[in-house]
Amino acid sequence: MEIHRSDDRFAKQRLGDLPSQAARRWGTREALVFENERFTFEDVDRSVDRLAKGLIALGIQPGEKIAVWYPNRPGWIHAFFAILKVGAVVVPLNTRLRVEDVAYALNAADVSVLIIADRAGPVDFLGMTREVLSGRSPRSSRQEGLALDLERIIVDGTEIDHEMTAWTAMLAAGESVSSDVLARRSAGVDPDRAAMLLFTSGSTGNPKGVVHCHSPIRNVADEVDRMGISESDSVLMYLPLFHTLGLYEGALTLMVAGARMVLQERFDPDESLRLIERERCTVIHGFDTHFGDLLRSPELELRDTESLRTGILAAGMASTEAVARDTQNRLMKAVSGWGMTEVGCGALLGCASDDEDARCLGSGHPLPGYELRVVDPEDCEVRKDGEIGELQVRTYQMFLEYYKDPLATASSFTPDGWFRTGDQACKRSDGSFRFLGRYKDMLKVGGENVDPSEVESFLKGHPLVSDAQIVGYPDPRLGEVVVACVIPKEGSAPTREDIMAHCRGRIASFKVPRHVVLMSEYPTTSSGKVQRFLLRERVARRVQQEGGNQ
Repeated sequence: MEIHRSDDRFAKQRLGDLPSQAARRWGTREALVFENERFTFEDVDRSVDRLAKGLIALGIQPGEKIAVWYPNRPGWIHAFFAILKVGAVVVPLNTRLRVEDVAYALNAADVSVLIIADRAGPVDFLGMTREVLSGRSPRSSRQEGLALDLERIIVDGTEIDHEMTAWTAMLAAGESVSSDVLARRSAGVDPDRAAMLLFTSGSTGNPKGVVHCHSPIRNVADEVDRMGISESDSVLMYLPLFHTLGLYEGALTLMVAGARMVLQERFDPDESLRLIERERCTVIHGFDTHFGDLLRSPELELRDTESLRTGILAAGMASTEAVARDTQNRLMKAVSGWGMTEVGCGALLGCASDDEDARCLGSGHPLPGYELRVVDPEDCEVRKDGEIGELQVRTYQMFLEYYKDPLATASSFTPDGWFRTGDQACKRSDGSFRFLGRYKDMLKVGGENVDPSEVESFLKGHPLVSDAQIVGYPDPRLGEVVVACVIPKEGSAPTREDIMAHCRGRIASFKVPRHVVLMSEYPTTSSGKVQRFLLRERVARRVQQEGGNQ
């Protein structure tokens, strides 16, 4: 089997070179805004070089895995590009991870250096790191090898343990490293070798370590071109930078397009709307959860958001349609798209010139260098236009491997080299595609297929329902039945009878929820995706407590 990764039309570049290239192009233009601080492209480039020299002074070698457990701050961007510039492999860690999760990630990625902020608001990164090191976490015990792999911890903050290295001390050590030494180190980086180890979102199980080389530069350049993003744009980035969408549309777009980035440490819809007005932001991105929160914020009617021009709102599923249409009418012309950690953020992307249906019900056309097909997941027979099947991809931007898991890597490809995404989609007659959800999310009720997004969209029309998610629950006769996980509108408490009465006679009987579980929130990944495997676990406990099948 040969995996298709060729790309002869785009000169290979190194991710670590992007800050210096951006500084040469845009120099003293404002590049980054964070709280009350403002930085030019030259400022960012100098900070990256200082940190890169510090890493060399500490003895960091090419190929070492360096994890960054750090919130959305300028230091994240400096660390990310500095690590790449010295030829090490950057491992961005989810800031919502806690002791067990961090220990798992550090072991899974063979991390030798961990860079952390001491804390961010109530989150004590340093305290949790101490717990990992102490062995109080089963996954972080010395017997499992963590102490052997993790050689150094670099802390940005005022509190630091004596065996750790202060960020400021690292920068001071780097002053002894000449620019020539850094230049030679940077020039020796091979753009075809591993550069990033990105963990999948974990929406369907334990995250996998996805290894990429430097090819995302091409993907970002093509995204920027299709969306018309330029140095005149200001991108509000509240998405976490460790996540693929935040990384590509934030840190990489900053350097590739010269678009100014207004950085938020965490997503707060009220503050986001204030920043849009203050900084005249033109671009925002996110999932329906982010846009839904922005649309529901009382600040929306108080703030001038006329500067907004475009952004990515990943649509396609029926459950996202209402938010997508509301966004077009009240915020901006958002475009739809589709991507995965394994194949890049922008495999499919729409255009602002698309009609509203395409922007709200589609997922866009393939970007250059991407081949996509929809097949029967069992025999890989290509589906006709409009027929639902598994979306499969071939591209130059294909990941190199699932780290240390050759069996999972091999099994994720067809014999002729197409990547099996596990996503449901259909190809439309105009050559665009529509993402319809994960195959694992489909329910089989008495032999009938039930698309959760269809039922979710229907339930959101109930006057007492703010949000709804559908999962399955085992049933001895039907195989499984539908369970509605409902977040009620404020001040309301819909019952099972309310929901069933809303459904009866309006949707097929096998789609009607057998159980209704009221919730205040859903378990989500940092990017806002619902973690359905955790949701199913919670539902199973609740239904069992309430007496099983009704």
